Amino acid sequence: MAEQDQSSAGNGHGPRNPIVVIPARMASTRFPGKPLANLCGEPMIVHVWRRAVAAEIGPVVVASGDQEIADAIDRAGGRAIPTRPDHPSGSDRVHEAVLAVDPNGDHDAIINLQGDLPLIDPAAVRLVCAELTEREGEGPDMTTLAVEITDEAERSNPNVVKVIVSFDPGQRAGPALYFTRATAPSGDGPLYHHIGIYGYRRAALDRFVRLPPSSLEKRERLEQLRALEAGMGIRVALVDTVPFGVDTPADLERARDLILATR
Repeated sequence: MAEQDQSSAGNGHGPRNPIVVIPARMASTRFPGKPLANLCGEPMIVHVWRRAVAAEIGPVVVASGDQEIADAIDRAGGRAIPTRPDHPSGSDRVHEAVLAVDPNGDHDAIINLQGDLPLIDPAAVRLVCAELTEREGEGPDMTTLAVEITDEAERSNPNVVKVIVSFDPGQRAGPALYFTRATAPSGDGPLYHHIGIYGYRRAALDRFVRLPPSSLEKRERLEQLRALEAGMGIRVALVDTVPFGVDTPADLERARDLILATR
């Protein structure tokens, strides 16, 4: 996936001191205890942590309200930051961890990486960070990723979140206009599958977690709409494949097969 190594960010001012934060919790409706599920001899959260470290953009911490997760990361040689167990979202958990690890605000960008992506390409993590770069003196508040939908079933699947984004001709990044579970936009042309990895400027994350849940966010059940409704800019970069996510025990078996196939 060579394109993922090449940002369209140009030569503007990008983050100088980013940090990657992986929020994780044991409670899960479909897969309780998922972060510690055994994946080829290691807890799944350790696989995610290793891939984030491999991105080599800055320090990586795991934010968790569960001591078992912290212990697993400690044993692997990583750093875990304890957080409240009752956060309403991963963004809130990430924010608490950032305040704990960096109270002086030295980290100017935060990458929020989901803890259920044990096969995430480190290049995708780098791209989310690189797209925070300013262009003509301005930069987005947030960044995220998307993949063009090629599976017809995904177009109408409400569990596949679509991002409506405007790409200039020949470009692989552009501003997000909306996120939805519906099949949108209408008419001829591509649809884009949103990948829930986020980059935040430090001030943008501080602002985002202080905002109340918005009306469209509650209607679509999509947290990122809170940012758009508040006038925050989200830049979307295209990648070639959707990273495999683990939501169920069956997904874990599939992830195990995929990892073993590369060894």
